[in-house]
Amino acid sequence: MLAIWPGASSPTSREWQAGGVIVGIGVDVVEIARLQSALRRTPSLAARLFTDGERGRGPASLAACFAAKEATAKALGAPTGLRWADVEVTYDGAGRPWLAVSGTVAEAAARCGVLRWHLSITHDGGLSVAMVVAEG
Repeated sequence: MLAIWPGASSPTSREWQAGGVIVGIGVDVVEIARLQSALRRTPSLAARLFTDGERGRGPASLAACFAAKEATAKALGAPTGLRWADVEVTYDGAGRPWLAVSGTVAEAAARCGVLRWHLSITHDGGLSVAMVVAEG
Protein backbone atom coordinates (compact mmCIF):
# COMPACT_ATOMS: atom_id res chain seq x y z
CA MET A 1 0.00 0.00 0.00
CA LEU A 2 1.32 3.42 -0.93
CA ALA A 3 0.23 6.36 1.18
CA ILE A 4 -0.02 9.73 -0.53
CA TRP A 5 0.57 12.82 1.58
CA PRO A 6 -2.36 15.27 1.49
CA GLY A 7 -1.77 17.84 -1.22
CA ALA A 8 0.53 15.65 -3.28
CA SER A 9 -0.73 15.30 -6.84
CA SER A 10 0.61 11.78 -7.31
CA PRO A 11 2.53 9.03 -5.47
CA THR A 12 5.72 10.24 -7.16
CA SER A 13 5.12 13.93 -6.41
CA ARG A 14 7.70 15.64 -4.22
CA GLU A 15 5.38 18.51 -3.23
CA TRP A 16 4.95 17.09 0.26
CA GLN A 17 8.63 17.19 1.13
CA ALA A 18 9.56 19.96 3.51
CA GLY A 19 13.25 19.63 2.71
CA GLY A 20 15.25 17.02 0.90
CA VAL A 21 15.27 13.28 0.96
CA ILE A 22 17.32 11.02 3.16
CA VAL A 23 20.24 9.73 1.15
CA GLY A 24 21.72 7.66 3.97
CA ILE A 25 21.83 7.08 7.71
CA GLY A 26 24.84 5.94 9.71
CA VAL A 27 25.31 5.06 13.39
CA ASP A 28 28.47 4.09 15.24
CA VAL A 29 29.51 3.35 18.82
CA VAL A 30 33.08 3.74 20.10
CA GLU A 31 34.40 2.50 23.43
CA ILE A 32 36.25 5.52 24.84
CA ALA A 33 38.94 3.54 26.72
CA ARG A 34 39.66 1.37 23.67
CA LEU A 35 40.25 4.40 21.43
CA GLN A 36 42.33 6.08 24.13
CA SER A 37 44.47 2.95 24.43
CA ALA A 38 44.96 2.73 20.66
CA LEU A 39 46.05 6.39 20.54
CA ARG A 40 48.58 5.81 23.36
CA ARG A 41 49.90 2.65 21.68
CA THR A 42 50.21 4.29 18.23
CA PRO A 43 50.86 8.05 18.56
CA SER A 44 50.80 8.59 14.77
CA LEU A 45 47.20 7.34 14.67
CA ALA A 46 45.83 10.67 15.88
CA ALA A 47 47.19 12.50 12.83
CA ARG A 48 45.55 9.97 10.50
CA LEU A 49 42.17 9.99 12.24
CA PHE A 50 41.67 13.57 13.41
CA THR A 51 42.02 17.08 12.06
CA ASP A 52 44.17 19.70 13.81
CA GLY A 53 40.99 21.17 15.28
CA GLU A 54 39.90 17.85 16.76
CA ARG A 55 43.19 16.55 18.19
CA GLY A 56 43.23 18.75 21.31
CA ARG A 57 39.93 17.40 22.61
CA GLY A 58 39.45 15.01 25.51
CA PRO A 59 39.03 11.23 25.20
CA ALA A 60 35.19 11.19 25.12
CA SER A 61 35.08 13.94 22.52
CA LEU A 62 37.71 12.20 20.35
CA ALA A 63 35.73 8.97 20.55
CA ALA A 64 32.60 10.86 19.50
CA CYS A 65 34.51 12.42 16.59
CA PHE A 66 35.65 8.99 15.45
CA ALA A 67 32.13 7.58 15.80
CA ALA A 68 30.85 10.50 13.69
CA LYS A 69 33.45 9.76 11.00
CA GLU A 70 32.43 6.07 10.93
CA ALA A 71 28.73 7.00 10.86
CA THR A 72 29.40 9.42 7.98
CA ALA A 73 31.08 6.67 5.97
CA LYS A 74 28.12 4.37 6.66
CA ALA A 75 25.64 7.06 5.57
CA LEU A 76 27.53 7.25 2.28
CA GLY A 77 27.41 3.49 1.79
CA ALA A 78 30.97 2.91 3.04
CA PRO A 79 32.81 3.68 -0.21
CA THR A 80 36.51 2.82 -0.33
CA GLY A 81 39.17 5.52 -0.34
CA LEU A 82 37.73 7.90 2.26
CA ARG A 83 40.25 9.77 4.41
CA TRP A 84 39.30 10.10 8.09
CA ALA A 85 40.62 13.67 8.26
CA ASP A 86 38.23 14.68 5.45
CA VAL A 87 35.42 14.67 8.03
CA GLU A 88 35.63 17.11 10.92
CA VAL A 89 33.24 17.56 13.82
CA THR A 90 32.79 21.25 14.60
CA TYR A 91 30.44 23.07 16.96
CA ASP A 92 28.33 26.19 16.49
CA GLY A 93 28.01 28.96 19.09
CA ALA A 94 25.25 27.07 20.90
CA GLY A 95 27.38 23.91 21.16
CA ARG A 96 25.50 22.00 18.47
CA PRO A 97 27.75 19.58 16.54
CA TRP A 98 28.15 19.90 12.77
CA LEU A 99 30.02 17.96 10.13
CA ALA A 100 32.51 19.71 7.86
CA VAL A 101 33.45 17.51 4.90
CA SER A 102 36.20 18.01 2.35
CA GLY A 103 38.31 16.06 -0.11
CA THR A 104 37.40 12.39 -0.53
CA VAL A 105 34.31 12.62 1.68
CA ALA A 106 32.96 15.72 -0.09
CA GLU A 107 33.48 13.98 -3.45
CA ALA A 108 31.63 10.85 -2.28
CA ALA A 109 28.83 13.00 -0.84
CA ALA A 110 28.46 14.87 -4.14
CA ARG A 111 28.23 11.56 -6.05
CA CYS A 112 25.43 10.49 -3.68
CA GLY A 113 23.61 13.80 -3.95
CA VAL A 114 24.15 14.83 -0.32
CA LEU A 115 23.34 18.50 0.24
CA ARG A 116 23.12 18.66 4.03
CA TRP A 117 24.29 16.71 7.07
CA HIS A 118 22.63 16.12 10.44
CA LEU A 119 24.73 14.92 13.39
CA SER A 120 23.88 13.83 16.91
CA ILE A 121 26.53 12.67 19.37
CA THR A 122 26.51 11.55 23.00
CA HIS A 123 28.80 9.96 25.60
CA ASP A 124 27.77 7.81 28.55
CA GLY A 125 28.89 4.67 30.34
CA GLY A 126 32.30 4.64 28.68
CA LEU A 127 30.83 4.85 25.17
CA SER A 128 30.51 7.56 22.55
CA VAL A 129 27.73 7.28 19.99
CA ALA A 130 27.15 9.23 16.79
CA MET A 131 24.26 9.24 14.36
CA VAL A 132 24.55 10.89 10.95
CA VAL A 133 21.79 11.59 8.46
CA ALA A 134 22.81 12.55 4.93
CA GLU A 135 20.10 14.62 3.24
CA GLY A 136 19.81 15.26 -0.50
